[in-house]
Amino acid sequence: MTKTLILMRHAKSDWDDPLMADIDRPLNKRGRAAALVMGDWITAQGLSPDLTLCSSANRTAETWALTGLEADIRFEKRLYHATADIMLGVLHEAAGDTVMMIGHNPGISDLAEGLVTKRPKHPDFWRYPTAATLIARFDITDWTKAGFGQAKTLAFVVPRDLKD
Repeated sequence: MTKTLILMRHAKSDWDDPLMADIDRPLNKRGRAAALVMGDWITAQGLSPDLTLCSSANRTAETWALTGLEADIRFEKRLYHATADIMLGVLHEAAGDTVMMIGHNPGISDLAEGLVTKRPKHPDFWRYPTAATLIARFDITDWTKAGFGQAKTLAFVVPRDLKD
């Protein structure tokens, strides 16, 4: 039995209002376009999440909505600027064969690096830019068994890889 994780960093956010609380920042124009492109790419991979675990920040919720994907969604305050260990703990509570998680750096890049047995050669993997997405497969029967160093990298892309 296998489980698939779609691990996405939120798309590019808007910094126009310096008084706005970080958690409330929306996506900017480039971020909205990137979320759409990434949703199309995920769909083209034949993937459809059973569950999405999403940070409670506005920019992660907006990223999710613009992907156009459909799944049960759980907004998690614990994922807002979470460490890799906290993110893994939230993943352990997941159900379904394909789970999507949308979060923030540096936790998301630390989680991606820690989970995979072999890191992709993509030059942006180490910095995990906005809307970057990793598809990883675990050879496990349920998410409680997911751990560091267990996942096979199936793909890693950033929005600019998908531009015509």
